[in-house]
Amino acid sequence: MIQVDLNNKNILVTGASSGIGKEIARFLMEMNANVALHCFRNKNSAKELAAFYPHTNSRTFQADLESPQEAESMWRKVLDYYERIDVVIFNAAVFLKHHTEEELSKWFKVWEKTIRVNLDTPALISRLAINHFKEEGGGRMVFIGSRAAFRGETQEYLAYAASKGGLTSLSRSIARSFGKFNIKSFTIAPGFVKTKMAEQFIKDHGENMILNELSLKELTVPSDISPLIGLICSGGMDHATGATIDINAGSHIR
Repeated sequence: MIQVDLNNKNILVTGASSGIGKEIARFLMEMNANVALHCFRNKNSAKELAAFYPHTNSRTFQADLESPQEAESMWRKVLDYYERIDVVIFNAAVFLKHHTEEELSKWFKVWEKTIRVNLDTPALISRLAINHFKEEGGGRMVFIGSRAAFRGETQEYLAYAASKGGLTSLSRSIARSFGKFNIKSFTIAPGFVKTKMAEQFIKDHGENMILNELSLKELTVPSDISPLIGLICSGGMDHATGATIDINAGSHIR
């Protein structure tokens, strides 16, 4: 296992109760970070994960990130508890299907929800984080984007692709604008990752179709991503601020 020193690092991970976020949180705690595990419905999963690492000062924070008020309240609670946040990892997202042949109001409702969760809330929290990092002399943000921002997505997931494109631009703009304040920002752009969130896509299209797109023989899994996040959190990649790092098994090479 890759080893990085994250002692005394306070790290907020959104969407930490399952999938990529849960694996990121696990790896960071394995490296001795204090992790604020955000969750929404699946609080028990996040609490059980934190309990495996009693030597870290890790705990769960529940919020519906579709609500700006709950998102801001969560940030305040995390800051009150830890007093200082070193890294924010924006992982929480929805991957909702909305076919263009659906009734317009239903289609647009999914669009709005996707943009609220995947883009509006990260923008709000990043705004809060920027001011905090300025006061603390710096900090890091990691945005979990997507291959879809660059390659595009299938027609059922237009909102998802658009939200991840906006997220990537947000991350780059933060890196450009606030580097002199010692604030760094990174985007990780996974391709298809074998998680519960992807189950519907596998059901609709079949795993073989996804495998045929890859240069490698197997699907990416969350543990292919978490060590890189740990390295970023340690400061080992600071001079790559603004970069987008692809982890997509060779399915889209830019």
